[in-house]
Amino acid sequence: METLDIARWQFAITTIYHFLLVPITIGLSGTVALMQTQWVRTGEERYLRMTRFWGKLLLINFALGVATGIVQEFQFGMAWSEYSRFVGDVFGAPLAIEGLAAFFLESTFLGLWIFGWDRLPQRIHLATIWAVFVGTCLSAYFILAANAWMQRPVGSEVNPDRGRAELTSIWEVLTNKTALFAFGHTVTAAVMTSGMLLVGISAWHRWRHRGTESVFFSTSLRWGLRSALVAGLATIVIGHFFGQWMTKVQPMKMASAEALYETKTGAGLSLFALGGLEKSPDKLDLNIEIPGLLSFMATDSFNGRVEGINDIQADYEQRYGPGDYVPILGLTYWSFRIMIGLGFFMVGLAAAGLWLLRKGRDPGKWFTRLAVLGLFAPLLANAAGWTFTEVGRQPWVVQGLLKTADGVSPIASTTVLFSLIVLTLLYAGLAVIEVWLFTRVARGGPDPAPAPVSGPDGDNYLPSLAY
Repeated sequence: METLDIARWQFAITTIYHFLLVPITIGLSGTVALMQTQWVRTGEERYLRMTRFWGKLLLINFALGVATGIVQEFQFGMAWSEYSRFVGDVFGAPLAIEGLAAFFLESTFLGLWIFGWDRLPQRIHLATIWAVFVGTCLSAYFILAANAWMQRPVGSEVNPDRGRAELTSIWEVLTNKTALFAFGHTVTAAVMTSGMLLVGISAWHRWRHRGTESVFFSTSLRWGLRSALVAGLATIVIGHFFGQWMTKVQPMKMASAEALYETKTGAGLSLFALGGLEKSPDKLDLNIEIPGLLSFMATDSFNGRVEGINDIQADYEQRYGPGDYVPILGLTYWSFRIMIGLGFFMVGLAAAGLWLLRKGRDPGKWFTRLAVLGLFAPLLANAAGWTFTEVGRQPWVVQGLLKTADGVSPIASTTVLFSLIVLTLLYAGLAVIEVWLFTRVARGGPDPAPAPVSGPDGDNYLPSLAY
């Protein structure tokens, strides 16, 4: 394997691993903030215990997310130095804002939330967890703005003398329409992820320990089902309009997502397709589709015109010169379907759960089994979504400006292979720690509600979280 291939594998493995943790952190921070708000408003003990139990899982996930996220930025200078040199003037701005502002915001206030139970007044302590949620959202936005510039470069121009992109408007970069869609899609998916986490763990506890903590986990289960349903529907709606926008700015990605070779009016939506084993086969051997639906999804008209791979390839050859501008078709096609299919599965499961739980009924064994399996659904959907986003852009690392092959560092393949092996083993070890800690806390269930203690000012405080 060449340096380029190994570097791409390394970045893919570390990125997908890191992004397994990110949506849980975003979603759980907002969920825990709402739980604590409900406790402050009502004074009900169950909401306090929910805040502290699910808050423990948030902290475990946050710690591992930080450890894996740091590696991401180091890779830009190690394996992708040519890319960093080309985009540094533009890409560095949102990354710097994320690191210096958003990350420190969430980290600082998370520390205050952990150790402030027995030191901060109730409402100030509540404000700290909301600040954590705001910080995670800001952090996500700045990272997505940087990635959106790679998908649709705006607010910059290429200096031909220096051979690099230079920033002309940070405002255009931060308000890139691609970033706005990606942020909405990512945050709603994160809330759906945390919702499914609540659903799976709560359903397991209700089935295994009937009569024990039934109120606690019944409340958590309903909370998770509602979150997953509302956020899932929002993710689907935003994803629809996001797809329409990407059809305009990255037509090759969306044509590859549907394995649409020829430009058509009234194009059908492909449900299942098979082609040759090559990277981009020239035709499909099998294609089952719903007539006209793709045109409607792309243009809001069943007779709308949708560009195909062959016409886009010819257009790109005229604009950028000879070359293969078709991404790995099978991976783009199926990652897109895995993401969408799992999204609809989670929405359907959440709706079914709420229906089965009406009037205090038991949802049954089959629902419990699906709910536990549903723990993995958002993780797979998130990984598939990012796979589609990044693979579908190939061969570009910056759309229309820099190819991936031109962004890799001029180093020996053995050097990158060594780092790939080391990072993969390290991440495997971190995965074992993450799963062990997460499972241990999740299986252990909530602690009894702590008794408040009086502070020197006469106010009642709660003991800090014990981990």
